Formats: sequence, structure tokens, C-alpha cells
Amino acid sequence: MDLPQDPFMLLSVVNTRLRDDYPSLDEMCAAENIDRDELCRKLGEAGFEYMPAINQFR
Repeated sequence: MDLPQDPFMLLSVVNTRLRDDYPSLDEMCAAENIDRDELCRKLGEAGFEYMPAINQFR
């Protein structure tokens, strides 16, 4: 998966994929060959945190 660099576009793409295609962040990262820590860092710098209970970044 080619991820956008803009954190707000990244948030939109990731949350859409989580909602539509994957039951968890770990499964999405494994299937799409995404570095989970790097993704969380990028979104964390913009103030977003992964919430497993709702399978979204907020």
C-alpha cells in the first residue's frame, strides 16, 4: 500500500481500510506490509492514537 505523507490524508486512508477491509491494525499492517510502529508514530505526531476497541485512529 502506498501511503500518503500528509497526516490527515493518511488518517483517512488508514481508517477507511480498517473499516472496510481489516478487523485490526495488526492484520492490516501485516497484509499491506506496513511498519506498524512507523504508522503509529506518524499519526501520533499529528495527535491521533489507535483505539483497538473501535478499530480506528482518533
